[in-house]
Amino acid sequence: MTTRYSRTLPLAALAALFGFAALAQDWPLPETRDDLDAKDKARVEAVTQPTDDFSKAERFETMQGGAATTKATVNRDVFSKSSANITFAEEETFKLGNALFRKFWVSSPSSTQASDGLGPLFNARSCQSCHLKDGRGHPPEGDSDATSMFLRLARPARTPEERARIDSYETINFPDEVYGGQFQDFAVPGLSAEGHMKIDYTEKPVTLGDGTVVSLREPIYSVTDLAYGPMGEDTTLSPRIANQMIGMGLIQAIHPADILSQADPDDVDGDGISGRPAIVSDHRTGEIKLGRFGWKAQNASVRDQSSGAFSGDIGISSPDAPNHWGDCSETEADCLAMPHGAQARLGDSEAPDPVMELVTFYSENLAVPARRDVDDPEVLRGKQVFYEAGCASCHTPKYVTSRDAENAAHRFQLIWPYSDFLLHDMGEGLADHQQVGVADGYEWRTAPLWGTGLTEVVSGHSFFLHDGRARDRTEAILWHGGEAQDARDNFANASKEDRDALIKFLESL
Repeated sequence: MTTRYSRTLPLAALAALFGFAALAQDWPLPETRDDLDAKDKARVEAVTQPTDDFSKAERFETMQGGAATTKATVNRDVFSKSSANITFAEEETFKLGNALFRKFWVSSPSSTQASDGLGPLFNARSCQSCHLKDGRGHPPEGDSDATSMFLRLARPARTPEERARIDSYETINFPDEVYGGQFQDFAVPGLSAEGHMKIDYTEKPVTLGDGTVVSLREPIYSVTDLAYGPMGEDTTLSPRIANQMIGMGLIQAIHPADILSQADPDDVDGDGISGRPAIVSDHRTGEIKLGRFGWKAQNASVRDQSSGAFSGDIGISSPDAPNHWGDCSETEADCLAMPHGAQARLGDSEAPDPVMELVTFYSENLAVPARRDVDDPEVLRGKQVFYEAGCASCHTPKYVTSRDAENAAHRFQLIWPYSDFLLHDMGEGLADHQQVGVADGYEWRTAPLWGTGLTEVVSGHSFFLHDGRARDRTEAILWHGGEAQDARDNFANASKEDRDALIKFLESL
């Protein structure tokens, strides 16, 4: 069994890797947990050690989100519950944030001045449109639209100066010169949408060790009906479905040292796994921080993730992303000529600080549902297969959050997200060939697995991976390559009974 989350990469190695002098005072991220005394450190180390006993459930394993876990009835609304341990006053803040998360923005000018400013180019009219029921998005199927899926656009650095901007974390990449950083398939009245996303699938049979044949669908992405001229020849298209929203505040509360300690960018231990931390700039302050949100961990905080979605997905400005015309490029003159929705009496942006604060609080406090069937013998067997196959090498089961977390509800909680929140090379099959900050075109953040067992209940589908190409969990595992190739092969060569048990374990999360 391979585990990685007890290893510590020397501070000097991380500092050199990311361009800082190999001195503690120059490296902006903590090497060790500075929020704990010696007694607490020993407790945390003991409780987060990987188990080797699969005869029974671990203590507190049912409570995936610690004291914040919701025990609400499992139904379509189970991802929309608040953290169980927030205060009564915070419940009001959560509900106000929920209302803003669900509200539809409208084009300017409008009689509802607090809601106008949509677009002018956009992918969705509300946060809820992509994260329906606070769950996972999906690719367009049949006649359905692509509201919960979009294409990121980026070109590589072309000059030493552009390369330096990426190396200094000033930017994560460069947008298409016409269509910007995101391809928008909707527009306000009087304006043409940028075009449409096209997906062509090819079925790809894969034979497992016991002769079972599984068909994987391999997508090819393109754009049609371009309204503003050709796209750049070096622009890459990266499809993204909306992530589920649960547990984000708890992920934010994981001490950075616990994530950094798992990094092994040069594969020093020779296990074939070389996770790298995503180092990014905070959107508001420019501070160097650890990225942990988004498919390539390009955002350091829930607020950064929220402001980026407001701007790119809906075309709504905020103090963190103050462009009132969203992702409209300088060459899209008709877009820039449209009115915006900023109201002087309400603030300098279309979603001023009160809006951002409420939506951020809501997003930070969507509770993780309790685990199911943790004592089921087949689930326990599947958990053992998960560990023995090497899945836990990247899908780190558990952490104890920081005592210094901003919200008391997130402090010092034993949580079970099943992710190391590092970047990993996932092989050619999943590569999008698009750089996002320090992440190259083969790397993706390890996706947290908590709550994924309820995808069908909440979202009404079973599409997984960054673009929803996998139609079930088996397909998702078989798409793993690169650093995950050995774990994928162990699953593919396992007996049907073991494969079924592993899937049942995943369904219990």
